[in-house]
Amino acid sequence: MTILVTGANGQLGNEMRIIARSSSDQYVFTDVSQVEGLETTYLDITDLEAIRNMVKEYGVQAIVNCAAWTNVDGAEDPEKYELVKKLNATAPENLAKAMKEVGGWLVQISTDYVFGKEPYNTPCQEGQTGTPTGVYGATKLLGEQKIQEVFASGSNTVGGYVIIRTAWLYSEFGKNFCKTMLNLTATKPALKVVFDQCGTPTYAWDLAKAIATILQKPQEGVFHFSNEGVCSWYDFTQMIAKIAGHTDCDIQPCHSSEYPSPVTRPAYSVLDKTKIKDTFGVKVPYWVDSLEVCIKNLKDSQG
Repeated sequence: MTILVTGANGQLGNEMRIIARSSSDQYVFTDVSQVEGLETTYLDITDLEAIRNMVKEYGVQAIVNCAAWTNVDGAEDPEKYELVKKLNATAPENLAKAMKEVGGWLVQISTDYVFGKEPYNTPCQEGQTGTPTGVYGATKLLGEQKIQEVFASGSNTVGGYVIIRTAWLYSEFGKNFCKTMLNLTATKPALKVVFDQCGTPTYAWDLAKAIATILQKPQEGVFHFSNEGVCSWYDFTQMIAKIAGHTDCDIQPCHSSEYPSPVTRPAYSVLDKTKIKDTFGVKVPYWVDSLEVCIKNLKDSQG
């Protein structure tokens, strides 16, 4: 199978690059930016014809869309709305059209931010009504809907879509909460971190492995993937510091209201993983175990 990966220079895209090294499948890595040392083909996924041409040129049979607008606060800028919508909704629709035309598969990475407005304290299931609290979540949900509309129209004997909602993504690559807190807990005498937002951290490598498993025998639908367990951002930070041995930093819990934001973030967005485990036999590690792996890798890479 020939698999095209968009947003290949981001966190998940870089993990997919590692997957490709030991895969019998052919991978094509695309992005709108170039990074020294990474072989990347330019592709603007807001351009449907450019996607079609690349699919034809490489004989693409599946696309993993790791590209998106992910700046949650920045998405609330009215002047940015059309761009956010184009990246998070129109682009996935384009990818869906290109794959439907050739009977291929689209794996779309979505987010726990499609939930959050309604209060609840049990893990979110795939069929639960989306209630996003901001533009980021709303446009990602719209992207899901656009994909479903494309594949629902006309005949579709082969191919389809797999939408994977994930949350709190971190890795050894790029900027993320884990790397930020590793730095802050090592350099600051004290920190305040919110304790009234709960979810589950997701190690991007674990998600990449799940995607590789799904691509072997894809089945159409919406699925959830994060690591197992639940914590707050405060708990997450405490564990990062503990694993890293950063014991001198005084980490204290605080309310979200102490850090005003243009968007209300989900207070509880734990994702139920039952469906993805039952359908694909995916193994989901506990969040602390995966965090230990990532921090060890980061320390090893620094010598």
